[in-house]
Amino acid sequence: MQITDLVLKNGKIVTIDKNNPRAEAVAIKDDKIIAVGTNKEIDKYTDIQVTKIIDLDERLVVPGFIDAHIHFEGGGASLMQIDLNGVTTLTEIQKRVKEKIDKVEDGIWIYGRGWDHEILPDKKWPTKEIIDDVAPKNPVVLRRVDGHSTLVNSLVLKISGITGNTPDPRGGTIIKKPSTGKPTGILKETAQGLIKSPKLSKKESYDNSKKAIKLALKEAARLGVTGIHNLTGNFEIFQELLDRKELTVRVYACASITKEKKVLESYKEWQKKFTNNKNMIKFGCLKGFIDGTLGSGTAAFFKPFDDNPSTAGLPRMTQKELNELVAIVDNEGFQIAIHAIGSKANNMILNAFEETISINGKRDSRHRSEHAQVLIPQDIPRFTQLGIIASMQPTHCITDKKFAEKRIGKERCRGAYAWKSLLNAGAHIVFGTDWPVEPLDPMEGLYAAVTRKDRKGEPGDGWFPEEKISMEKAIELYTLGSAYASFEENIKGSIQIGKLADIVVLSQDLFEIPENKIMDTKVVYTIIGGKIIYSSITDAAN
Repeated sequence: MQITDLVLKNGKIVTIDKNNPRAEAVAIKDDKIIAVGTNKEIDKYTDIQVTKIIDLDERLVVPGFIDAHIHFEGGGASLMQIDLNGVTTLTEIQKRVKEKIDKVEDGIWIYGRGWDHEILPDKKWPTKEIIDDVAPKNPVVLRRVDGHSTLVNSLVLKISGITGNTPDPRGGTIIKKPSTGKPTGILKETAQGLIKSPKLSKKESYDNSKKAIKLALKEAARLGVTGIHNLTGNFEIFQELLDRKELTVRVYACASITKEKKVLESYKEWQKKFTNNKNMIKFGCLKGFIDGTLGSGTAAFFKPFDDNPSTAGLPRMTQKELNELVAIVDNEGFQIAIHAIGSKANNMILNAFEETISINGKRDSRHRSEHAQVLIPQDIPRFTQLGIIASMQPTHCITDKKFAEKRIGKERCRGAYAWKSLLNAGAHIVFGTDWPVEPLDPMEGLYAAVTRKDRKGEPGDGWFPEEKISMEKAIELYTLGSAYASFEENIKGSIQIGKLADIVVLSQDLFEIPENKIMDTKVVYTIIGGKIIYSSITDAAN
């Protein structure tokens, strides 16, 4: 009989193991779970001289949350920038920019994010003038909440050489005043790439990124996030933190998709490198884009937006180009993840995956639609037929629903955030947040998945309530589902014997509390590999 390092007992343990769905206690040795069962069954694995025993006092225990779509550095950086989330007035935007300006010298670039024109007066897009008034001598770059549009001041436009004569780049738009033809300060999609921000040295860039990631690690630990699918690389930084024993989240680190042979070969070297690191870092999927977002009005649809009939979105490539790209990358054996919001965008990537199977043959590729946000009915069963994962972010639903019907109409919205329909069709769904686009807190995602209501808790059954799912299923998609998407369902994602001991203890029972209390639930312990990396009980962390 093994004597364990850590025992959790007297808990309400939701294992996400269909063969043993509930337990009272769990025993951990080194970084793995060695026993799950009743208090009495687990007692025999303890020795009070060597085993740390935590009395859970009937608290809820779940597997560690795995955020399957996150921009980890961006999330950490957002903690250092001007926070505009939830701002409802132009005056407040000006105030927050001025507060930052007053603390820095002239010429210093100022960054922020989180504004949403849908909650600003008259739901109008802001313009450069609101920043110019308070920041005439500092370049200011403020990203919209979805990250797909940016507001800049006149100084940034001047530095970047963006004028009324500057043509729109492919897949992007420079918004211009109809009366004058001059830029308003709003740059959409690839037009954001025209911003000529200061060039940092390689060391400065690395150090800034590391600082952001270290802040993000603290936030993840506080919120019970033990694994991430990082869509923006940062391999070297994660490796350095691992070597220094400072990495406190398991990383599925992804890279940008390309058909360039030399780059694909370099990715294969990264795959080989991350094979023996205590399951902390793994080379992930190759990520690409096919469209924009619903909020920015750049998602790709079959017919124009209801509130802007002049456009049906901004596809970034043709179907032929997408087919060629996917076929090449699939043939090299990589998992592919394509950002797809609109119904046409999702149809295009499903077509590309189907075409690729006909060319390369079918394999356990676990290719992904990142967001799978709005679908036409006939595409829902194709996810199962083609083996495509729907990588979804439930809080997008409760954020976007306030303007979705205005943007695309009620009928198209029936295929929006269609969790239950996809599950009923047999598809694999995984949950994440898209942080910093949405908050990192998994409690908000769980709330969204089971209620489909706004964060204030509106009355009624929620938006298209037929697509709601149960709390247990939502937790599964946030844990075991995400593990499946990284080909790791055999080692993590559930509380089972032999799996990695990544566990979260919560302050409230999510299965018993009213739905309006879900987002008030806090993390008591975050455990990764049997080590307590966060505790709200001050003497418990080790």
